[in-house]
Amino acid sequence: MRLPTPLHVLNEGLAFLLEPAALAVLAWWGWASADPVALRLLLAVAAPAAAAVLWGLFAAPRARVPVPLPAVLAVKALVFGAATLALVASDRPAWGIAFGAVAVVNTALATADRRAAMHRT
Repeated sequence: MRLPTPLHVLNEGLAFLLEPAALAVLAWWGWASADPVALRLLLAVAAPAAAAVLWGLFAAPRARVPVPLPAVLAVKALVFGAATLALVASDRPAWGIAFGAVAVVNTALATADRRAAMHRT
């Protein structure tokens, strides 16, 4: 299914916003999930850093390590799933469900759009 150009642009823009939002949620969760300041700081830095490294290595458009589509989708599911669970764990279940749903729909549309584009060439 090839998305019409305006929907393609909107979906790509949404993907661009979801990725840093997931990192921000992971940082927020890390800061809010522990009492000692040192642990808070460690989690607030390490959680989004780990997600960013995974994303950059395997899921980014110019990923350092080219992997098959199922591996890219697994990394996206891991990062977006972690952000969803972080929101739920932070007593924001509605936000978590909404974030997860938007991420799933966005990823599904982008995947279908890319597959259709690849079959045309």
